Amino acid sequence: MAHGQYGVDLDALDQVIKELNHVLKEMGDSKSTATNSTYLPKGSLGEGFKEEGELYGAHAKMKGDIEKMMHLVESLIDTFGKKSSKVRGAYQDAEADNTMNLK
Repeated sequence: MAHGQYGVDLDALDQVIKELNHVLKEMGDSKSTATNSTYLPKGSLGEGFKEEGELYGAHAKMKGDIEKMMHLVESLIDTFGKKSSKVRGAYQDAEADNTMNLK
C-alpha cells in the first residue's frame, strides 16, 4: 500500500457483525426473562401489611425500567450491526470497483 493510503480489514468487519448478531441472540434470552419471568405474584410476600402497595409498585417500576433498558441496548446493538454491514458492503463494492478499474 502506498504511503498515505489506508485499508479496511473486511474480515474484521465480518467478525464485528457476527459478534453483534451473537450478542443480540443472547440478549433475546435475557429480554424474555426480564419480560416473562420477573414477576412478584400478589400475596407472595404476605398481605395487608403497611408497605405492601409500595413494595409491589417498586417491583413493577423496576421491571419496567429493566425492560426499557434491554430494549434500548438491543436497539443500539441492532443499529450498530446494520451500520457495520452497510460499511462492509460499501468497502467491498469499492474494492471490486478498484479491481475492475485496474484491469
